[in-house]
Amino acid sequence: MFDLTGRVALVTGGNGGIGLGMARGLAAAGASIVIAGRDAAKANQALAELTALGAAAAFVPFDALHEASCKQAIAAATQKFGRLDILVNNAGTTVRKPPQEITAEEWRTVMDTNLSAAFFCSQAAYPHMVKAGGGKIINIGSMMSIFASSYAAPYAASKAGIVQLSRALAVAWAKDNIQVNAILPGWVDTPLTPAARIEVPGLNERVLARTPAARWGSPGDFAGIAVFLASRAADFITGAAIPVDGGYSIQT
Repeated sequence: MFDLTGRVALVTGGNGGIGLGMARGLAAAGASIVIAGRDAAKANQALAELTALGAAAAFVPFDALHEASCKQAIAAATQKFGRLDILVNNAGTTVRKPPQEITAEEWRTVMDTNLSAAFFCSQAAYPHMVKAGGGKIINIGSMMSIFASSYAAPYAASKAGIVQLSRALAVAWAKDNIQVNAILPGWVDTPLTPAARIEVPGLNERVLARTPAARWGSPGDFAGIAVFLASRAADFITGAAIPVDGGYSIQT
């Protein structure tokens, strides 16, 4: 039921952090992996990890800020492996500032990277999934899809949008046997979070106090949910937004 042998997955931003954690899980379950990103050197390190798991893996250039790049990445992935079954829209960025200090350029960068790219990649993947008889789209939201933040207005807006985008696509494409779901990560140790702990005083203490699991997450914590949502086990699950947060969202 969880076997992904013969399936092809594209993971945007899959060369590190949560994206690589999910890519590892999909690879271990038998999927061929395409990593889409900007840093080819970093991607090559990730490819070495994935091939060590026995997976076929490839890198395609991808710039989330450009619609054309989204389409080109999807096209390149299908050319490399002949099909596309799983799309993980994971690429993301943020700007930590009070909302009154956010510039128009910063707003657009965060919204385009986090939300617009997910839409354009999904749109480009759609005909390939229809051709394959169905597919799985996994969009990466955030705790900020649920909670407010004084220092991340564009990030929170984009991640709330991810949930509604997932629901809209789920409704539109259910007839095509395409399931679309969102994962909402809690606070996770990635290369991006050390800056957050510096820029947001007391963040580490507040996260640990509120998280019943009493720890930050790790990229490996997302391997299982990625495999589940990408597999036949989740064929009747669509439009869901699933927190993976150690209980952060259920405790006041």
